[in-house]
Amino acid sequence: MMKRILLLINTILLATGTSGGALVMRLYFIHGGKRIWLSSFLETAAFPIIILPIIISYIHKRRRHRSSALISIKPPLFLASALIGLLTGLDDYLYACGVARLPVSTFSLIQASHLAFTAVFAFLLVRHRFTPYSVNSVVLLTVAAVVLALRSSGDRPAGESSRQYVIGFVMILAAAALYGFVLPLMELVYKKSRQRITYSLVMEIQLVLCFFATLFCTVGMIINNDFKVIPREARDFKLGETKYYVVLVWSAIMWQFFFLGAIGVIFCASSLLSGIIIAAFLPVTEVLAVIVYKESFHAEKGVALVLSLWGFVSYFYGEIKQDREKNKNRCPETDLPQSLPPNA
Repeated sequence: MMKRILLLINTILLATGTSGGALVMRLYFIHGGKRIWLSSFLETAAFPIIILPIIISYIHKRRRHRSSALISIKPPLFLASALIGLLTGLDDYLYACGVARLPVSTFSLIQASHLAFTAVFAFLLVRHRFTPYSVNSVVLLTVAAVVLALRSSGDRPAGESSRQYVIGFVMILAAAALYGFVLPLMELVYKKSRQRITYSLVMEIQLVLCFFATLFCTVGMIINNDFKVIPREARDFKLGETKYYVVLVWSAIMWQFFFLGAIGVIFCASSLLSGIIIAAFLPVTEVLAVIVYKESFHAEKGVALVLSLWGFVSYFYGEIKQDREKNKNRCPETDLPQSLPPNA
């Protein structure tokens, strides 16, 4: 029951971060923000928030076990988390590059292809087998991305060259592929770890992961002189200086919801379910972008959306059918009597 509650909480966090993070980040770019490294930095910069639940968990454990330590993560798991954190930092940069150049409704559909990458890497890393339904889903999501690419000239934001648009398209696709690799890699780390994986340990892993991702982006910000430009960019922001910093703070919070939710769903279920939840809420993000930012919704986007939803339904149906078949093939347990008769 506790694991189900954790799964529900993390699903809500992941869903909120998936839609909210993308919309707030795009708001920054629409109203005059131009710093790519700053945007990628904000995707994990709110990691100190995780310290609070770690401390609460520590206090709870101390009441039950006096010898409990504040930090339980061991060096092998720490190093694995640090490596995944660096990969996440690179993925953050690729994603920010795409968001800066593409409408939300477009990059959300392209990002949906990460489910296909997650399925492939889950098969290679954690031996999650393919089914006809998952193959169908991968094909549909790939075709949806191709359909969007055919209409690249008609969806380009004002003042942006075709070259910049294509770069954004490629960057989002690369970010989807990399994150499709990161999710199963995180599940593999859980499986290979010699430590008992608890939710408090998951939060410690998230803390290490986000720290190194933020460190990666901080180096980029220093090289690009982003810290010096922030005050000037805040003064020139179209919504005002105060709202500029509000947008930055909420962007960081939303993305922390996303990452904490993703790693929590992997702990409670699997990397594939985490990928499915992200993909399932991308159409929601697209619809919100059309409503909030008045983005165009041409025929190609409609076709891509239908193909994406078809891919999601196909994948969900395949997983449900596979679970039912496993339950049918499972041998029923024989009930033993509570006590033996006297003459047994």
